[in-house]
Amino acid sequence: MRVLISGAGIAGPSLAWFLAKAGARVTTVEKAQSLLPHGQNVDIQGSARKVIEKMGLVDEVLRFNTTEKGTQFIDPKGRPFAPFPVQKGKSNSFTSEFEILRGDLAAVFYNATKDHPNIAYLFDTTIKEVISNSPDSVKVELSTGEIQTYDLLVLSDGQWSKLRQRCFPAETIKVVDKDMFAVYWTIPRIPSDNDWWNLYAALGRRIVSLRPDPHGTIRAMFTRMPLSEAHRQEWLTAARGDRKTQEELLRKEFTDAGWQSQRLLDSIATAPDFYFQAIQQIKMDKWSTGRIVCLGDTAYAPTPLTGMGTSLAINGAFVLAGELSKLEEGEHPSKAFDSYETIFRPFVEEKQQVPSLLPGFVHPENAGHRFLISTLASALSKVVRTPWLVNRLAKMVFDDSNDEDFPLPKYSAFEDEAVVEACDGNAQ
Repeated sequence: MRVLISGAGIAGPSLAWFLAKAGARVTTVEKAQSLLPHGQNVDIQGSARKVIEKMGLVDEVLRFNTTEKGTQFIDPKGRPFAPFPVQKGKSNSFTSEFEILRGDLAAVFYNATKDHPNIAYLFDTTIKEVISNSPDSVKVELSTGEIQTYDLLVLSDGQWSKLRQRCFPAETIKVVDKDMFAVYWTIPRIPSDNDWWNLYAALGRRIVSLRPDPHGTIRAMFTRMPLSEAHRQEWLTAARGDRKTQEELLRKEFTDAGWQSQRLLDSIATAPDFYFQAIQQIKMDKWSTGRIVCLGDTAYAPTPLTGMGTSLAINGAFVLAGELSKLEEGEHPSKAFDSYETIFRPFVEEKQQVPSLLPGFVHPENAGHRFLISTLASALSKVVRTPWLVNRLAKMVFDDSNDEDFPLPKYSAFEDEAVVEACDGNAQ
């Protein structure tokens, strides 16, 4: 089986690992000239950790842990309160021991697959055109001018995949807006910084955030909920605009936010990794068409509000590879695509459910609202530091189904002893 994957982020290399284990030959194209460094925090939860174990990569993932000790809130005077320490071995905290920067995780997967004889990476390369999606094959033209034929094409090139737009009817792709915007970038670390995720709720529905990383810098974030429809349109326009427009909007709207907002604003101009986005979900009527299938954020981006994007990508890659591994010689991949969707879609839809009031609740518009948030955070913080209450709270507030939030199917291709090792180059 010859497989072409578009996108060398999280989902693509995860899929490549398991497909190669099952004997497939995999080519992954990536538009960037090299892996994108670091990025923002992601968390590996529940059954996705079991998949990482099957890949033999737990120690490597933990080696790149962000060093974050937990989450704490910051009051208007800059004082920390309501700490939520990491709960080791649990998912019932805002921060977990499997917290890692997105780029670091992508590098772990890439390094585990790049030397496999059945896996090839082509950087600075995209799919210029899908020439045909026929009953027998997928023919594509690459940006290099090469025309290649594969048995199937996997789109894992992100939430705003242009290939998905070309290959699927527009009416089958739904963008669900969550009325929230987020901006991420990296700033220099200073002596007063700590190893906690620091959250400051500014009035006017704004949040200022600082998080540590293992590279000696700090990850900064602003989030914003618009105050009116006109305000929302202003932010949407900026999200589609250039960086200068985005920076100007942030300076206008966060200069008076308080705490360390000015420090963050002063650092934007020189930030190498500035990223401005509207928080939106992707939902598709069907994840595949013919010999083309979508995976990860391309198919079902859940938004950072769920904390599940990375875990869905990893679990989805495992299921898709597993179903493909069951095909008999000559069977059409649509059989595996349909099984992948039947098995995995209910879990995806469950995890995409974000309470409509949640974003608005955590972004206070006025002092009374902020006092309510602070009071609740302080109370919850005391509870999670009371051992006999932790398990009960976890079931009510957090997803503590750490081992089996999604029951992983068993696939004979991945159940041998070798699967617990990193990709070893023995696939045929």
